[in-house]
Order: sequence, then structure tokens, then C-alpha cells
Amino acid sequence: MKTIYIYVLDTLADWELGHVTSELNSRRFFKKDAPTLSIKTISYSLEPITTMGGMTIVPDGLIDDILVSDSSMLVLPGADTWSDPKHEAILLKADELLSINATVAAICGATAALANVGLLDTRLHTSNGSGFLEMFSPHYKGQYFYRDQPSVIDTNLITAGSTNGLLWAKQIIEQLGVFQSDTLESWYKYFSTGDANYFFELMQTLPSNNED
Repeated sequence: MKTIYIYVLDTLADWELGHVTSELNSRRFFKKDAPTLSIKTISYSLEPITTMGGMTIVPDGLIDDILVSDSSMLVLPGADTWSDPKHEAILLKADELLSINATVAAICGATAALANVGLLDTRLHTSNGSGFLEMFSPHYKGQYFYRDQPSVIDTNLITAGSTNGLLWAKQIIEQLGVFQSDTLESWYKYFSTGDANYFFELMQTLPSNNED
């Protein structure tokens, strides 16, 4: 079983997680032999957090509850509060997970937090555009590995800018191996274009529509 740990913090950017959480939780487009997933929200305390959109989330657990295993994935959303020292513990945990080839996925402000503790210094990555990490991460030294792309994968690290949550979600889903490849492509085409033809194409890729 794979466990997806989603870090939640005040001012969390709601839209960046929408596609990830809805698809992984609902399993509506999963392939027949998809691995079992456990999805848990974690934080520095068990106190409720308030997202940027005013939603309240009560964490399922604490940072220390994260199992450091290659069957774990850590998802770090953007927020305006990443500079708060209380988040240092989750960055240390991200370092632990990356060191054993577990996947860490970060978007928007979370990339700045990773950059500031050196976790992007030797890994291909992206963020909110050229100059963003230099502006918000005074200890950032990974300019050589920066790619001006919507979302970037470097083995077990997935990074994206704030407006690229859909592609980031696609890469997370692909990394987890829970969709058929044709399902994933049709899913991405539909949500990125709004073309209804891709919705019907998506439906045709699902297991229930391909049984003898």
C-alpha cells in the first residue's frame, strides 16, 4: 500500500491541490489493478488550519507520523506562510524521503521552502518563474538546475509553478501508477482543453467500458 501524506498549513492554496486530492480520493478513473492508496493530511500540530479560500482542514496526523519509506509520497502545496520556522520539521522530513528515493511533490511556495534549505541545489526543478526562488529563498543555489517549464520531474522530485496544478497532478498520478496511460492522457486533454470529445474518449478508456 502506498501512503500519500499531504502537508496542510494556514493559507494553503486550495486550487493547487484540487485535481490531486479529488482523483486520488475518489478513484473514479483508477485502473483495475491500481495499488491501494492511503491519503492522510498531516501538519505541525493537530489544530485546524485555514486555507486561502477560507476552508477549514483538521489534520489527520503529525509530521512524526510520516513513515519514511519508498512507499510514501509527500505532497507540499503552496501557501503564504512557508517562511514560518514551524515548517522546518516538514522540510527535514522531505529531505529524508528524497534521500531514500521516496517521492516529494512541491508546488508554488513549497518550492521556495525546499530551495531555501538546499533541496533544489542539485536536482532539476521549476517554480513560479525565473527569479522567484532568488526573491523568496535567500539560500538558494540551484540556478543551474532550474528549468523554465510548467512542471518538472527529476526522478522522485516533482515541482511546479502555482498556475500549473493540473500538469503537476498528472505527473503525480503517473508516478503513482494508478491510471492506465491512455486514461491519463485523455483525462489531461479533457481538463486542459475543456473539449467534450476528450471526455467521451476518457470514458472509453475505463475498465468498465472495456470488458468482454
